[in-house]
Amino acid sequence: MEYPVHGFFLNLLIILLSARMFAELAALARVPPVVGELLAGVVLGPTALGWIEPSQTIRMLAEIGIILLLFEAGLETDIRQLARAGFKSSIVAICGFALPFVFGFLVSHEVFQRPMLESLFIGGTLTATSIGITIRVLTDLHQRQSHEAQLVLGAAVIDDILGVVLLAILYEFSIGGGISYVNAGRVLLFIAIFFLLAPICAKLISLVIRRFDEFSQTPGLIPTTVVSLVLFFAWLSHEIGAPELLGGFAAGLALSRRFFLPFGLAVHAGSEFAERIDNQMRPIIYLFVPIFFVMVGLSLNLRTIDWTSPFIWVFSLSLIGAAIAGKLFSALFISERWVTRFAVGLAMIPRGEVGLIFAELGRTSNILSNEIYAALIIVIAFTTIFAPLLLKGYYNVLGSRLAAEPVRRR
Repeated sequence: MEYPVHGFFLNLLIILLSARMFAELAALARVPPVVGELLAGVVLGPTALGWIEPSQTIRMLAEIGIILLLFEAGLETDIRQLARAGFKSSIVAICGFALPFVFGFLVSHEVFQRPMLESLFIGGTLTATSIGITIRVLTDLHQRQSHEAQLVLGAAVIDDILGVVLLAILYEFSIGGGISYVNAGRVLLFIAIFFLLAPICAKLISLVIRRFDEFSQTPGLIPTTVVSLVLFFAWLSHEIGAPELLGGFAAGLALSRRFFLPFGLAVHAGSEFAERIDNQMRPIIYLFVPIFFVMVGLSLNLRTIDWTSPFIWVFSLSLIGAAIAGKLFSALFISERWVTRFAVGLAMIPRGEVGLIFAELGRTSNILSNEIYAALIIVIAFTTIFAPLLLKGYYNVLGSRLAAEPVRRR
């Protein structure tokens, strides 16, 4: 539904202010702000007040929010941390990616007899780890530099990259109308070429940005050129048959000041310039990303779901069990004391933003019904809210034993 211009302005005003208000309330309640933004959409949408029906323009703004969200994820990806991750972090990442995917797929396809493609999307939604939420909790607990935190950080970098690649393959399946190993191989080849060429392109553009920034007489050069680069990468990603948000992730990865090749070399002598890129891009990201999360809530009509049906509850609880078990088991394959293994497993549980992206892509591709979509939202919300609480409680009970543990070589 399209609105007149003044109606669009009013709706956008309500979305932005509601997202901020609910995010602040969530933060005060020590709940991740993304949950508050999601709840704002639920309240404004058909589930509660019914004030806003998403227009095509708002959907386009939400798409920009998704791309910028993945750009931020790429921007914060530390490739050097990946190089230092070592064998243990790699094991946690691969198992933490594969086990929830397999568990979720089997629960959906074998137990509940859901279609193959739908089950793949469900399994993909369970693979994600919201490292931002985990790091915030570990920082609040003064455990940011702990041994288990370093294991999780290294694993999260690999986990994010694997998740984005899986998302690209599932996207190809959704637009292709079914599962095709040939198409999957083609997408993987294109992604490999894309990630090889994207840093070279980013290096050249970064040199141009830095050169012109020294002489520019008008403000706004950095955000204008960086956003243009992100949009170009998003378009290019679509042209090679991958989702646009893959381009956002690649742009963020290539522009990360922790990405030593190539952009890190370009700004190595000017850390202030790298810091300005971060500072000037953050307000744009913080403006658009909440629109996406509100849109997720607006797209969810909980009134159409039969909450008296046992299916929605059994299905949701089964997926929650698969999601938690997959992440906890991922830490069992490393040689650490059990207290450290359990802490690492708990830290990998929150799904948060990336899980919502998987679910939303499945919904917009008409792969997931409203009922299945709602079940996934319940799983994501549960793991996002309660995993940090469990992690805090675990550290409060066993923090002394973890702190006394010597740091081992990875």
